[in-house]
Amino acid sequence: MTLTDRETSVLNEIRLWEENLLNYEVNDLQLTYEKYLERSFLLLPEKVQQQFFSLIDTWLFHLHGMIQGSQLQMDAKERILTSGRIFSKDIEKIADIKKLTIDQLQYIAEQQIARHRLYSFAQGGLAGTGGTLLLGTDIPAMAVINLRIVQLIAMTYGFEVNTPYEMMTSLKVFHTATLPPRIQKEGWNSLMEDLAGNDEHYFYQGNEKITDITWLEQPVQQLIKAMVIALFRKKVIQGIPLVSMAIGAGANYQLTRKVTDVAHKYYQLRYLEEKEEF
Repeated sequence: MTLTDRETSVLNEIRLWEENLLNYEVNDLQLTYEKYLERSFLLLPEKVQQQFFSLIDTWLFHLHGMIQGSQLQMDAKERILTSGRIFSKDIEKIADIKKLTIDQLQYIAEQQIARHRLYSFAQGGLAGTGGTLLLGTDIPAMAVINLRIVQLIAMTYGFEVNTPYEMMTSLKVFHTATLPPRIQKEGWNSLMEDLAGNDEHYFYQGNEKITDITWLEQPVQQLIKAMVIALFRKKVIQGIPLVSMAIGAGANYQLTRKVTDVAHKYYQLRYLEEKEEF
């Protein structure tokens, strides 16, 4: 099917974004930091390294499944369908969403994105108060928020996340989005290869490992954020630790912004490519 002028315009925007991503230039400071981080981690025994990443992968799998099966996510799915029915009364299931135009889908997706960016901002602000419980639950809370919005964006563009392929793909989209910019292009290329090499789109046939040493920078950044918050939490203004709250809110917002940008581009691209094929 030939794409409309508007769809072609959106596709060109995605291709331009993709080109900028693939042509990202690394500076010397980033390379030095990356090498130092890798060397520090490689000092651990290889078995410990494997167990570490295996534990994170297992945790992400279980967390993804819990989010997907939660009542909160079921309600959000129904809201997506309800929003879709505003534009077309024929929508009964998630796959029917693909009948809508790219602008209609983008409108629905941006509602979900704005809501979850606000959740991240609020979560960061709460963590920034420096409370031990709130600070300790910040990483799991951010994982839930960002995994959830990836699932919702996928559903907005008509892709159910309850099949092995879509489940693994959404986890890899999350993983790619949380990589440092200099490594994101490798994750994006891997997503494109998986998409081109799997015609069935039910069973996943690629590499099922999600995290590796390239992803290590993200949890390290979260730990650094926690230390900075702990450092500034005693600097209060009228009894409120505004500096540490601003640090937490800003960092969390930027992370979710990065995740939603990558996820939105990926699922838009899939929607447009499928429409072009049929």
